Amino acid sequence: MQESVQNKTEAVMTEASDSSADEPMIIATEVHKWYGSFHVLQGVSLTVNRGEVVVIMGPSGSGKSTFARTFNALEDYQRGTITIDGMKLGDRQGNVDAIRREVGMVFQQFNLFPHLTVLQNITLAPMWVRGWKKPKAKEVALQLLERVGILPQASKFPGQLSGGQQQRVAIARALAMQPKIMLFDEPTSALDPEMVREVLDVMRGLADDGMTMVVVTHEVGFAREVADRIVLMDDGMIVEVAEPQEFFQNPKHERTRKFLSQIL
Repeated sequence: MQESVQNKTEAVMTEASDSSADEPMIIATEVHKWYGSFHVLQGVSLTVNRGEVVVIMGPSGSGKSTFARTFNALEDYQRGTITIDGMKLGDRQGNVDAIRREVGMVFQQFNLFPHLTVLQNITLAPMWVRGWKKPKAKEVALQLLERVGILPQASKFPGQLSGGQQQRVAIARALAMQPKIMLFDEPTSALDPEMVREVLDVMRGLADDGMTMVVVTHEVGFAREVADRIVLMDDGMIVEVAEPQEFFQNPKHERTRKFLSQIL
């Protein structure tokens, strides 16, 4: 495999740019979810187009992480429909498996295997799920580690890395599956402040490459700079959806204004 991951990514993004700018990758329609009697998602609808970066913000308990996690079936739902790149969730297990192969996920906690090296953490899923031979998986992993700026750490174990480095390994691990969509669930909230920037810089690079991304975060600077649209959720509902300039400078809803007054 001679072609680098970056070249492959650029080829995919070029192909995407030639397609319709409004081609939907995620369509969620009237999604409802209950935890017992608690109605955590109350008829939430959202469409995310190919190459779009959507940031979901909101107070704790608003349902934003739960909503994002329904996109790869880490959370189920009881009513509504979710379609990922033309595949409908909930139809059959085959769809779930296929969707999870196309949707990468990065969590608040890094969820790395502590007994495996960085390189082993990244090569495991492509070898088991995609059936890659070890040399191909290793080559892709090393290219991704170089891309996220931690190639010298390849032979170390997660416990020998900083939090920011571990999160970049987690991003590389998700990218190794060559997903069409990346989900980020508060990826910087467990990091010390000085480590946040290095993770956000990697995410900015993905956005610049045209990766379709849904990001649950409170990082206002990232949302202003990178997001195509910002979604505010509260009490299991979407309160407002707007482009960053409109969202921060001219919010339409009082709940949005109150939320911004607390975080800005």
